[in-house]
Amino acid sequence: MDWRDEGILLNVRRHGETSAIIDVFTALHGRHAGIVRGGVSRKIAPILQPGAQLDVSWRARLEDHLGTYTVEPLRSRAAAALADRLSLAGLNAVTALLGFALPEREANPQLYKISEQLLDLLGQNEVWPLAYLRFEIALLEATGMGLDLRACAVTGTNENLCYISPRTGCAVSEQAAGPWVSKLLPLPPILKGEGPGSDAEIAQALQTTGYFLNEKLAPNIGNRKLPGARGRYVDLFERGIIRP
Repeated sequence: MDWRDEGILLNVRRHGETSAIIDVFTALHGRHAGIVRGGVSRKIAPILQPGAQLDVSWRARLEDHLGTYTVEPLRSRAAAALADRLSLAGLNAVTALLGFALPEREANPQLYKISEQLLDLLGQNEVWPLAYLRFEIALLEATGMGLDLRACAVTGTNENLCYISPRTGCAVSEQAAGPWVSKLLPLPPILKGEGPGSDAEIAQALQTTGYFLNEKLAPNIGNRKLPGARGRYVDLFERGIIRP
C-alpha cells in the first residue's frame, strides 16, 4: 500500500533512537500517522515543525499498519509563527485542535482547505482572528457539532436572532428567548457571517464556539479535555494582544 499527498504537520514524537512518528492532516487521506526514519536527525528534524506544509509519501505492507513516511518540505510556517506570541499561540491552537478532534484516516477536503488557508495567514494579525473563528465553526461542522443559525428554533423566524441554545446549537430569536434568556448563549452577528466584526465581537463569538468545543465535542471524544492550546490563544486574544 502506498500513496502520495500534501498535508499539514500536526505533531511529532520520538520513536526509538533515530525515528519519529508524525501526525499529518492530509488533503485526501485525512489525519494520518506514520514513521519517519531518521526523523530526529539534523537534516530532517528542522523540517518536522508543527504547522509545516509537507509533501508526504506513505507506504505500508497492509493498509491498517502504521506505515512509514518520506517527507519533503513545501513551506515552513515557523518564521511567521515566531513573529509574535499571538501567532505562535494561534498555530499551536489550530494544530492541537485538529489532532484532538479529527478521526484518523477520514478525508475532509473542505476543512483541510480552510485550515491550510488559515495557517497561511499567520502573522497577518488584521485578518487572522476572523479567519480563526471561521475555522472553529468549520471544525464543529466537520465533527458533527455544527451550529444551525439559519432561523429561530422556536418560531422559525430569521429576524432578531440574538441567542443560541446550548443544548441544540440552534438559533433563538430575541422574542422567543423569554424567561430562558439567562440560560442561552450570545449570538453575535459575526457568528452568522454578518459584517467584519470588531475584536470584542469576535471574542464573544469565540466564547460561544468554545462552549460547544468544551461541552459537546470534547465529551464526545471519550470524555477527553480540550487541548489547553486553544484556551491560551483565546486568552491572549481577549487580553488585547492582537493589534499594536
